[in-house]
Amino acid sequence: APAPAPASAAPAPASAAAPVRQEHTFEDWAEYAELQGRLRQTRTSGSNPYGRTHEGFNSALATVDGTKVVNFAAFNYLALSHHPRVRQAAKDAVDRYGTSASATPLLFGETPLHHELEAEIARFIGAEAAIVFSGGHATNVATVGHLFGPEDLVVHDAWIHDSTVRGCILSGARRRSFPHNDWAALDRILAGARASHRRALVVIEGAYSQDGDIPDLPRFIEVKKRHGAMLMIDEAHSIGVLGRTGRGVGEHYGTDPADVDLWMGTLSKALGSLGGYIAARRPIIEYLKFTAPLHIFSTGISPANAAAALEALRVVQDEPERVARVQELAEFFRAGARARGLDVGVSRLSAVIPVITGDWEKTMALSNSLLERGVNVMPIGYPAVPRDQCRLRFFINADHSEADLEHSLDLLV
Repeated sequence: APAPAPASAAPAPASAAAPVRQEHTFEDWAEYAELQGRLRQTRTSGSNPYGRTHEGFNSALATVDGTKVVNFAAFNYLALSHHPRVRQAAKDAVDRYGTSASATPLLFGETPLHHELEAEIARFIGAEAAIVFSGGHATNVATVGHLFGPEDLVVHDAWIHDSTVRGCILSGARRRSFPHNDWAALDRILAGARASHRRALVVIEGAYSQDGDIPDLPRFIEVKKRHGAMLMIDEAHSIGVLGRTGRGVGEHYGTDPADVDLWMGTLSKALGSLGGYIAARRPIIEYLKFTAPLHIFSTGISPANAAAALEALRVVQDEPERVARVQELAEFFRAGARARGLDVGVSRLSAVIPVITGDWEKTMALSNSLLERGVNVMPIGYPAVPRDQCRLRFFINADHSEADLEHSLDLLV
């Protein structure tokens, strides 16, 4: 008979679990304590710029506490939010349809204006169809979070906007990032990981919101095609600004619109309204319209916002000089900053121009000092950018003057 198996050693007693720090009220939360520390640091650096209100239009000029200032805090790039035609279109929509859509888009919440807007967006970009959502951030969260799942791979630029990251988390997909604008690194990631995932999505921006540079789009298209991935471009800061007629980074490079699977953009920046959109092939848009929770369960943009965005798109095409003007002024400001020894980082071609100062206290003090002298520009710090890359972020507007830009630059040095 076989020898009996040796008795198993008695299991070692489990070590006691570390006690959990219970947080019974919101004020106990570590995240809230961390926020309070940041706010204290902000207050010690001078007046707090966050939540500051403006009077009148928020464009190249603004009024703060009754004082007119040169304004670089508004991403109203083409100065369309107060264009007479855009304002009148919004007023007419209120008179005809009221102030709210009063239902979700799928369930009787759309007017003919909403359908006209989606058709015009698709035509403007060169896509088959488009869908409009209630906000730009929500558009990325809803689209990435809904189209992709745990069996999928999402690879994005390391400097991608928070909205894409939130969409990835919602989706449950495996998320990887590649060094900023490094299409070769993306190629290597997909070569190693694409085969083990059902679907793959690459997400980049048309113009990066904190640094103002643009991607080498043709290279990214080559990579996504080589690996059978989809490509999504967030054009929040490039639509209306890049390209000869403002059609974005695709027009800038002469790209076939069909080579990009998901064109995302906002209506709240160059187009002076509110909302976000996806333009794509018709089957994708049809699927989003009938299944995306944001489209089914949340009220869409108001008729006034739809009318304003629709008219803004028409103004962009009727007044191409606005696009040319913002491009010209952005280059003027970038060149002037560099000539004065200011660090604008990698910004190029877009209307987003950082002046990198490095230190948060210095950045805050400079922002407050500029406001006292009639220039409004917001400080950007951690966690939006690395701690040693704090900056003042300048949004250039088609209604700025060269004199305003020169004067503001002179105050920086």
